Amino acid sequence: MSKRDYYEVLGVDRNASEGDLKKAYRRMAMKYHPDRNPDSDDAEEKFKELKEAYEVLGDTQKRAAYDQFGHAGVDPSMGGGHGAGFGGVGDAFDEFFGDIFGGGRGRGGPQVYRGSDLAYRMELTLEEAISGITREIRIPAMEICGKCSGTGAKPGTTPATCNTCAGAGKVRMQQGFFSVAQACPTCHGSGKEIKNPCAACHGAGKIKKEKTLSVKIPGGVDTGDRIRLSGEGEPGENGGPSGDLFVEVSVREHAIFKRDGDDLYCEIPVSMVTATLGGEVDVPCLGNSQCVKLKIPAESQTGKLFRLRGKGVKSVRSSGTGDLLCRMIVETPIKLSSKQKELLQEFGESLDEKRERHSPHHTSWLDKVKGFFEDLAE
Repeated sequence: MSKRDYYEVLGVDRNASEGDLKKAYRRMAMKYHPDRNPDSDDAEEKFKELKEAYEVLGDTQKRAAYDQFGHAGVDPSMGGGHGAGFGGVGDAFDEFFGDIFGGGRGRGGPQVYRGSDLAYRMELTLEEAISGITREIRIPAMEICGKCSGTGAKPGTTPATCNTCAGAGKVRMQQGFFSVAQACPTCHGSGKEIKNPCAACHGAGKIKKEKTLSVKIPGGVDTGDRIRLSGEGEPGENGGPSGDLFVEVSVREHAIFKRDGDDLYCEIPVSMVTATLGGEVDVPCLGNSQCVKLKIPAESQTGKLFRLRGKGVKSVRSSGTGDLLCRMIVETPIKLSSKQKELLQEFGESLDEKRERHSPHHTSWLDKVKGFFEDLAE
């Protein structure tokens, strides 16, 4: 049976570049791999054909011989001087797709791993979050063993080469035509076996300790913000870089203020007399030991919102500063004496004579209630 043209098999032109050949092979190999087509009768043959075509066209010398002499130029049985030397299907597939599964041909030696990141939750008061603070924290961490310098071997000895992976740190697993590389189960990717473990770390190369770090929290942070301390996480494996430490901020609720972004909100109690006649009340400001005088206009109602610009939170992400918004609450007097109640009753009766003038909201509300019941009666 005659073989098909290798360029036709891969679906490329005869002047295709090396990159075009590789892309075409990746695409076709994924399409026809036997493990992806268990019910196909010809997938295996097509995959072998693809592999054979690429191993010829992907090699500069073999491709030149094929372009000049055709299949005869690369087939040893036909006297060609550049035999293709085809290997296993799994090896050819893994050459391209091994990175996806954690390995790859031609990259010997133990695998290097970055250390794990660590997280620390820091609780702050609202005052601390607004003004900023520098605080020391103690965290548990794995550190390189000082006795064995991280080798895991007893001082004066060295780790031996792993017999399972021959020092590569990875082994190949074959499943049918599918071959992938994975970390060696014996040495866990280090490529070394420890015959005489270090007494301090018991062969781990790392020991658990507590370390103290100084963390600078900038002013303006809020719940959920994270401070990154590079390289303060777990140490890496086989010389890999250390991970990072992320300090996540959590701000406690405040007795007076609530925060929304860079703005602060609070409720201020105002006496009935001040709300009626007008006056001033003291409003505390975070980050400032002094209070701000807030002017209350005469005849102010409960719920009126006052905005104090620039008295909120200075943004941690920009140069702007939020506002302080104060919601006025008219406070009803309690525990009145008999005389006070008598005077208040007399005052209320004087208001009833011209309620529409003195209580416009009450009159408007009564009109709405009256209209509501009239609609129901119709």
